[in-house]
Amino acid sequence: MKLLILGGSRFLGRAIVDEALAAGHRVTVFNRGRSAPDVAGVEAVRGDRESQADLRRLAEHGPWDAIVDTSGYVPRIVGRSVRALAASAPVYVFMSTCSAFRDWPAQPVGDDSPLHDCSPDAGPEDGDYGTLKAGCERVVERDFPGRSLAFRLGLLLGPHEDIGRLPTLLLRTADAGAGRDERVLAPGDPAYQIRPIDVRDVALFALSAIEQADLSGPYIVSGPPSNASTYGELLEACVEATGSPARLEWVDGDFLMRHGVQMWTELPIWAPAEEKPWDLDTTRAEAAGLRCRPLPETVADTWAWLAADGGHVRNSYQPSRPHGLDPAREREVLASWDARSIG
Repeated sequence: MKLLILGGSRFLGRAIVDEALAAGHRVTVFNRGRSAPDVAGVEAVRGDRESQADLRRLAEHGPWDAIVDTSGYVPRIVGRSVRALAASAPVYVFMSTCSAFRDWPAQPVGDDSPLHDCSPDAGPEDGDYGTLKAGCERVVERDFPGRSLAFRLGLLLGPHEDIGRLPTLLLRTADAGAGRDERVLAPGDPAYQIRPIDVRDVALFALSAIEQADLSGPYIVSGPPSNASTYGELLEACVEATGSPARLEWVDGDFLMRHGVQMWTELPIWAPAEEKPWDLDTTRAEAAGLRCRPLPETVADTWAWLAADGGHVRNSYQPSRPHGLDPAREREVLASWDARSIG
């Protein structure tokens, strides 16, 4: 196949490019060339998706068998790309998010659950991330009618993660005992179930969906129930992958919330029990061919990427968002946990 990837140099986009090239497909990427180097083997077209002139120039490199949009966040801007490329491919795959659901993560959601209200012509000032993604879905369906796929993604992990969730857990685990307490704060219940998905499995599903040619509409793409893991298994996999002497200190979730520790950011990939971030119905995607690898494999491969080249990636790693507890803050919380029954 001949594919166009809007983005294509970071995390999800890079994973799609890697898997497409490995399968022998021809790949064009369209980006500004600022975020990260392009993967070797692609045809790179430089440009800004806000520029009509750049989009017209991009269309001259087509046609393609499919367009995969990994970098669309604002409906008004996504609409320009969709309209400019409407004659360039038979299918448009838009990478959306479960944050587009109005009731997520407070309630379980399925493919037909309501989205946030957002106009397909909305600008960046008209909502937050999830709201705008809902508007993006609407403009893709409106301007690429009957020929689009929307992947409502759950939490992505894997090599080249630039967000900072799994790398933060791995780096913290690896540092245990290296001049620090061997104890690592572990939140809540080790049996707490989680259903993240490896970014490479998203990429493989996207390519499979394009090849099937008869798929359309929305799909929740997250770890299925059959592939669920626990937070305890996640942290134990971090210990195993890094060879760390870390000792996990499980701290009650309510205690952590009372002490102002932030879920998702200071405690990556964790939420208190009343949240339902993992209650996602992936039945439709599984029927269409979604398959997921075990979480320990994702953890081990992510550590191998961080530790490659003598730790060059690890030593220079800078996530796009801050994650993890500051060491002094972690010691403070653990000390409070130790002292809870004194007196």
